[in-house]
Amino acid sequence: MSAPPVVQARPVRLRRVAAGIAVAVMVLSVAVAVLLGNTSSEGVVFGLGDQIAMVLLGALVAGGVLLIARPTVTADERGLRVRNILATKDVPWPVVREVAFRDGSPWAVLELADDEQLAVLAVQASDGPRAVEAVRGLRALHAEALRAPGP
Repeated sequence: MSAPPVVQARPVRLRRVAAGIAVAVMVLSVAVAVLLGNTSSEGVVFGLGDQIAMVLLGALVAGGVLLIARPTVTADERGLRVRNILATKDVPWPVVREVAFRDGSPWAVLELADDEQLAVLAVQASDGPRAVEAVRGLRALHAEALRAPGP
């Protein structure tokens, strides 16, 4: 079995859910901002500044939700670039002991040579066949890198 030249994966379902939630948050914050327009409550008057603040707060929350959809993994014959929610890590193949995707696990994991694990949030169990295909591609690239002569 020949390894693909490049394997790329993103969490499809997670991205759709995060995008839907982000849109809902923005719609809700704009609706609240519109309803707040020139109203008063117990002596407090809500004006344009409050409306703008409400929309900006909604945008911040929506942006935070979209961070969850950020994970990607890109792998080639040299190694992997794993981008999770906040961090990106480049991992050369010689450091990887195993590409694991155990039963019941929500995402794939890289078992590293120093007994550490690196979650690959881009390969989600909820994506079913896409996740299986990505793991097979990563494993094929890993096996090919192990067979290749050292530098």
